[in-house]
Amino acid sequence: MNRVPSVAVTRAPIVCVVDDDASVREALASLFRSVGLDVATFGSATDFLAREHADAPGCLVLDVRLPGVSGLDFQAQLAAMDNRLPIIFMTGHGDIPMSVRAMKAGAIDFLAKPFRDQDMLDAVSSAIERDAANRRGAEAMDTLRAAYGSLTPREREVMAHVTAGLMNKQVGGLLGLSEITVKIHRGNVMRKMGAKSLAELVKQAEALGIGP
Repeated sequence: MNRVPSVAVTRAPIVCVVDDDASVREALASLFRSVGLDVATFGSATDFLAREHADAPGCLVLDVRLPGVSGLDFQAQLAAMDNRLPIIFMTGHGDIPMSVRAMKAGAIDFLAKPFRDQDMLDAVSSAIERDAANRRGAEAMDTLRAAYGSLTPREREVMAHVTAGLMNKQVGGLLGLSEITVKIHRGNVMRKMGAKSLAELVKQAEALGIGP
């Protein structure tokens, strides 16, 4: 029995299929729709690039041998465009070097035709979960950068020194401020960054690459 991928996302995930064989595209579209996934199909890499895509979690099911740009070259092209959509390769003519190259470049899976429906569904489920997690991480970083951008230059200095392990008095000595003034800046930093503890603020500084 086919398992429906369980992915907690706010937007419906979508699977993009790129294969020059219309029968393969139709079969895969039917398979994915049978478990409640949205599907978009394309006959070539050019067709995929020419279309606007929904800003939603998803993955790309890609044939290795395509007309024009090959699947592996298309993978490299997408990476150069900073398109991080997870890729599942499929081929009827795959070999070990080809699959190694695909996986090293970040592919989720490499399935040889004919493959079991469940193997494809498992691969797609894993890919969508990874993409959803990546999107949540990117959104969290955007929020963190926006919060840091709201700090004044002095607050950024205080944050850098405090998260490096210095006491308020030491920070004041370095910056020429009174201890009470450092405490005020530190409180503002905690509030604006949404940090509930110094440990959380330290983690935020590490994520942002902030040092004294």
